[in-house]
Amino acid sequence: MAAEDIYIVGVGMTHFGRHMDKSVKQLTAWAVEDALKDAGCDRKDIGVAAFGNTGQGHFDGQHMIRGQVALLPMGIEGIPIFNVEAACASASSAFNLVISQLRSGVADVGLAVGSEKMYYSDKAKMFGIFDSAWDLETRETNAEAIIALGKGIVPPPGSTSDKPYSSFMDVYAGFGRQLMSRYGVTQRQVAAVASKNHGHSVHNERSQYRHPMSIDEVLAAPPITYPLTLPMCSPISDGAAAAILVNEEGMKRLGFNRSRAIKVLASGMRSASKHDPHNFDLHVSVQLSRQLYEEAGVGPEDVDVAELHDAASIGELCISENIGLCAPGDSGAMAERGDTTIGGKLPINPSGGLESKGHPIGATGLGQIFEIVQQLRGECGARQVEGARIGLQVNGGGVWGTEESIDHIGIFGRA
Repeated sequence: MAAEDIYIVGVGMTHFGRHMDKSVKQLTAWAVEDALKDAGCDRKDIGVAAFGNTGQGHFDGQHMIRGQVALLPMGIEGIPIFNVEAACASASSAFNLVISQLRSGVADVGLAVGSEKMYYSDKAKMFGIFDSAWDLETRETNAEAIIALGKGIVPPPGSTSDKPYSSFMDVYAGFGRQLMSRYGVTQRQVAAVASKNHGHSVHNERSQYRHPMSIDEVLAAPPITYPLTLPMCSPISDGAAAAILVNEEGMKRLGFNRSRAIKVLASGMRSASKHDPHNFDLHVSVQLSRQLYEEAGVGPEDVDVAELHDAASIGELCISENIGLCAPGDSGAMAERGDTTIGGKLPINPSGGLESKGHPIGATGLGQIFEIVQQLRGECGARQVEGARIGLQVNGGGVWGTEESIDHIGIFGRA
């Protein structure tokens, strides 16, 4: 039996960046109020909510009831509020959970929200938030497995920073060296992704960074860990994003504007599995994308615009190949040719991506969905992808073995 249709009728998102004067609660209220206004509904219409966050326990000691702490003061009360934590895929997990709740009949209107505050004066603690996104009992073997991916690629002298940086940049560097070793992807092609995304972010008023960078400027920037330089890596960010979802009953009962509604063609999640890291066919995003293309009734050739998880530029290249947006080994050349730039064959990360728009990890997935919804509505102004009708989002969380511990893929279409 076909799953019940689900629609996004409202989205909201803060500016991503440094918000030293705002709490998680305040960022949440900003995004949720904007989503309610965008949908044209009242908070009393919401029948179920899910709240994604990863850092509030680490930074503030606020565990257990983060969603209730953020949403009850807003008057979103007396309903099921679920707390979701899945590393960088937390907001997407909240989104997927609300869809399940709407299809189960718990409610006909739901709220998905992700909110994160990562800027703090304690730098060591700030970067330490990433340490729990892999198995701490196997910390040493985790690192060894990632390093082994790029066997044969020797980092040039001076290509590793002597300053603190997220351990996950070493993970992405390992993925990058694997592509370099296997397919001959070049550092310049990795830089082309960063240059393109920084260029896109110029037109995104909610982006953390809004200045263009040439490929040569990206390559000349301070090194992080080979092949990554600073502009190829996502920054520390604060921010929140939210979406109002409805099933068909909610759409009709509250009379939402169907012309602005975006249909969820597919939303699915899959965890990692144990397999040969060089057998890309078994990668979590490869397997999940095949499942969801079939569910949505579309293929990669039908996608008009995509928001892919580029916590580092390497991520965009890996995901493009894994989900079939290009042939294996062609992602670097595709980026260098300009195919993924707005106006190209398949614009990817028109928002600026995580490396330029920002990466408040508990909010990131819904930030991607916000962009896809706006693109499919035709509301993106200078960064609009003309004629976009099918949008795709990929959001990964953590690492297990040599792949993301969990992935969410969403496929969306105009209603």
